[in-house]
Amino acid sequence: MALEKIADTHNATGEGPMWHPDEECVFWVDIPPGHLYRYDPETDDHERVYETPDGAPLGGYTIEADGALLLFTDDGRVSRLEIGAETADLVTRVDGPTTRFNDVIADPEGRVFCGTMPGEDGLGDLYRLEIDGTAERVVEGVDIANGMGFTSDLESFYFTESEASQIYVFDYDRESGGLSNQRTFVETPEGDGVPDGMTVDAEDHVWSARWDGGRAVRYDPEGTPGEEIELPAKKVSSVTLGGPDYDELYFTTALDGGDREEEGDGAGALFRYTGVDVPGVPEFRSGVSL
Repeated sequence: MALEKIADTHNATGEGPMWHPDEECVFWVDIPPGHLYRYDPETDDHERVYETPDGAPLGGYTIEADGALLLFTDDGRVSRLEIGAETADLVTRVDGPTTRFNDVIADPEGRVFCGTMPGEDGLGDLYRLEIDGTAERVVEGVDIANGMGFTSDLESFYFTESEASQIYVFDYDRESGGLSNQRTFVETPEGDGVPDGMTVDAEDHVWSARWDGGRAVRYDPEGTPGEEIELPAKKVSSVTLGGPDYDELYFTTALDGGDREEEGDGAGALFRYTGVDVPGVPEFRSGVSL
């Protein structure tokens, strides 16, 4: 097992790593400048493949059923980007958000749960975007909406509220997309880093990245911490399992206005950890624009 720095991008806020099985590569974003990156493990090369034309922040994305990407930016904008294209086509505007999106995930039916950031007028929210483009606010008053995931039986949904230091679990209804019975899955200790992006592996263990905690932590289904992987970056923003067999962990990190002397010599880079014991599973694909 080994940890490698595979893309030394100096991202302000690297986020949202996701393995794209059609492209056999990892995508991720640098949120503030609205940049989308791709890493190809076959060639060991990375490149910036898209940037929002107006410099809008790019808070997250999903993979569409046909392999395109669905981008979530600001002012409720959701756009579709064909792989290799230079421009994205607006799909819909979610009614309600006044701040940018932050972290999104598709569900088994092609809907998308999408969180928004706090703003001057209040906290953020979690929305559920239906495949017809309509949206409903499903969790209100969220202090930085973050990592999400589903259990393998598709009966539970994880959702991270970073500034509350909480990862919640909800009962999830696949037919309606409804969330109910919110309770705490994990509460991180004060001074131990903030829970950020996450992924769920094939044994229903949760990998949670720790912003200002310099690592990712694996929790069992009862919320008990186990394996930890430390990175040379204080702000570990997200984690995903990828590769052809989903047995490689990919981590995004952030500089967040600092420098590497302060934030760690890998801050802002993309990392890979090979040889995990338990693989991941493919992410669900969105169907909003199809």
